[in-house]
Amino acid sequence: MEYMSALENSGIGRNWPWASGGSSILAEFGTLHLEFIHLSYLSGNPIFADKVMNIRTVLNNLEKPQGLYPNYLNPNSGQWAQYHVSVGGLGDSFYEYLLKAWLMSDKTDLQAKKMYFDAIKAIETHLIRKSRNGLTYIAEWKGGLLEHKMGHLTCFAGGMFALGADNAPEGLTQHYLQLGAEIARTCHESYNRTFAKLGPEAFRFDGGVEAIATRQNEKYYILRPEVVETYMYMWRLTHDPKYRKWAWEAVEALEKHCRVKGGYSGLRDVYFHKESYDDVQQSFFLAETLKYLYLIFSDDDLLPLEHWIFNTEAHLLPVLSRDIKKVEVNEK
Repeated sequence: MEYMSALENSGIGRNWPWASGGSSILAEFGTLHLEFIHLSYLSGNPIFADKVMNIRTVLNNLEKPQGLYPNYLNPNSGQWAQYHVSVGGLGDSFYEYLLKAWLMSDKTDLQAKKMYFDAIKAIETHLIRKSRNGLTYIAEWKGGLLEHKMGHLTCFAGGMFALGADNAPEGLTQHYLQLGAEIARTCHESYNRTFAKLGPEAFRFDGGVEAIATRQNEKYYILRPEVVETYMYMWRLTHDPKYRKWAWEAVEALEKHCRVKGGYSGLRDVYFHKESYDDVQQSFFLAETLKYLYLIFSDDDLLPLEHWIFNTEAHLLPVLSRDIKKVEVNEK
């Protein structure tokens, strides 16, 4: 509250000091597009759309190392602050919003489409790897060196790859569907290899370890939705029954290990044989985790993907179809 008051009084924005010297974060300034475009649509005021289109223009024109988008941008110089690239925390929803901006525009926003497919091509070239035992994972890139760690947050990408597959460049539709399925399998393995059958915050692929958290500060689970989000998209797009099976495993694990008297709690260690609760029910558990689980076991005509877009917190925005736009232009 004090921070917001300072902003209102001074009109000066401030970034987090830990963010590479007060830099802006890709997943923050890159995750406004859907809401601001919709706000301009509702209000008739183009200023909101103009703001996010300017952000996109800046990013599109910047030189990108190996075609990748680093997580930090200096707002004063307009240059990347450091070359740390992640499809998980700090970067994740930027890529998601490129794809969904194109879909929400009824596939008229061709710039968003191009930026999305260019970005995932670079991600596949430089970040996606396969373990000795055949698990596909998305590593993190730090100044040209790979850290063979995949965060729970990164698991949303399986659904993203599948969602964009139908309109991929020629000959790549099945490839991206398969890539989504491989990421889903890897994230399921990260769940299946724990005692609680719920996944850790991050898991590693080094030192002979695959899809297992090796550091104590990565073994917790805070009711995150990204894995079941990918199950939902994979189910809707393929109807392979294993995704409902995997989702039900998650439901049973949540009921067995996270259900408490007052609701649901996160776990401090998913490998520990006795529950140690963190006593927090995160807001995204209701907004995302349970919503995606419900939709997996619902009919496809409940919130069909061709008519609705889920924003990064699973709130719904309608596809702005060309027919709707034509009617409204004629009315005006």
